[in-house]
Amino acid sequence: MGFGNLKSAAGLRVLNDFLADKSYIEGYVPSQADIVVFEALGAPPPAELFHALRWYNHIKSYEKQKASLPGVKKALGKYGPADVEDTTGAATDSKDDDDIDLFGSDDEEESEEAKKLREERLAQYESKKSKKPAVVAKSSILLDVKPWDDETDMAKLEECVRSIQADGLVWGSSKLVPVGYGIKKLQIQCVVEDDKVGTDMLEERITAFEDYVQSMDVAAFNKI
Repeated sequence: MGFGNLKSAAGLRVLNDFLADKSYIEGYVPSQADIVVFEALGAPPPAELFHALRWYNHIKSYEKQKASLPGVKKALGKYGPADVEDTTGAATDSKDDDDIDLFGSDDEEESEEAKKLREERLAQYESKKSKKPAVVAKSSILLDVKPWDDETDMAKLEECVRSIQADGLVWGSSKLVPVGYGIKKLQIQCVVEDDKVGTDMLEERITAFEDYVQSMDVAAFNKI
């Protein structure tokens, strides 16, 4: 059983005739039998042996899936016509035949492609990361602003406080809270960017309105 010497013209003709009414060496799907014969060839059959060439090009398309093809590899002589003896190994060193792997030549290229793909993905990730806006640390602060007495114009006091403008400072809601003896304090909310606005700056700016403001305290401070 076999194809004769697949390194010879006679052996290639046997393979071509064998494949005249077959798509594969065994069965109806590509298998390890096709891989064994394919690797034994070492090169594409000539164009005039179109059955063999058709089969060769078809099996070559499975180079990346060869390990997953069904079946178990057997000796080359176990495949082919029953009345032909396999002599492929007679004219060449069997060790050399074992070393022939037409699929293996792409291993290095494949690893290079994988490396290139990985580098491209890393570059894309770094690009997206660099474009992603940095997280801005913010805080929500509740301030207690106390007037001098019950005659202080609280509307004017609040107007003065809200007139303080700075990058990273946003004023929020406010209300008047009684503190006793008819005196009310201004309780006002603000949101600040930590790197730009601090409580010391707020205190300095607010207490600068000394005609209205006696003192300023931080009632609550929460990170956002």
